[in-house]
Amino acid sequence: MFILIYDEITQKGVIEMLSDNNRINREKKTIENMIKLYCKKNHKSNKYLCKEYAELLNYSNKRLDSCRFGENKPTCGKCKIHCYKKEMRDRMKSVMRYAGPKMLISHPIVAIQHYIDGFRK
Repeated sequence: MFILIYDEITQKGVIEMLSDNNRINREKKTIENMIKLYCKKNHKSNKYLCKEYAELLNYSNKRLDSCRFGENKPTCGKCKIHCYKKEMRDRMKSVMRYAGPKMLISHPIVAIQHYIDGFRK
């Protein structure tokens, strides 16, 4: 018997998330969830991201799509090549500092997957 836990932000079940082996897609989901947490708390946005952080999400997705490491990509914090512009990197750092610890409570599966990905070379 499988119990399907539903994640309201990504709208995917845990079974689907665990079976998603695409590293870039997992990284995109993680960043999206973190940005949504940050924007919801700091800009009081409920359903939609504010323009500034929607722009950051689009930027990060473009950077992930053009990542030279592809599926062998490390987590961004452990990457030797920092491909974000300084302004965007600073914004992403503030998002990650705020949302990172909260991910274990709000999106535990995504957070654990990201933690495990951090050990990959």
